[in-house]
Amino acid sequence: MATIRIPKVLQAQTGGQPEVEAGGSNVGEVLRSLTAAHPDTEAQLFGEEGELNRYVNVYLNDEDVRVLSGLDTAVKDSDTVVILPAMAGG
Repeated sequence: MATIRIPKVLQAQTGGQPEVEAGGSNVGEVLRSLTAAHPDTEAQLFGEEGELNRYVNVYLNDEDVRVLSGLDTAVKDSDTVVILPAMAGG
């Protein structure tokens, strides 16, 4: 299982856990495993069409999945998936 690092803003939806483990062969499956175990995270991560919300950044071992293969990026059991909400300001 891959380790998912949960940002502080989503930890209330994961029972306060800063990290959870989730199975899947790619980033999309790992994140769907997370939302199956913690349904309140789904609206934060995915849009209506099932795509990753544009204000959520996901990294696999320090690489932005958007520059890899997106949600289809392959995941190994030893990998770490990091969820980071995008920051805006001015």
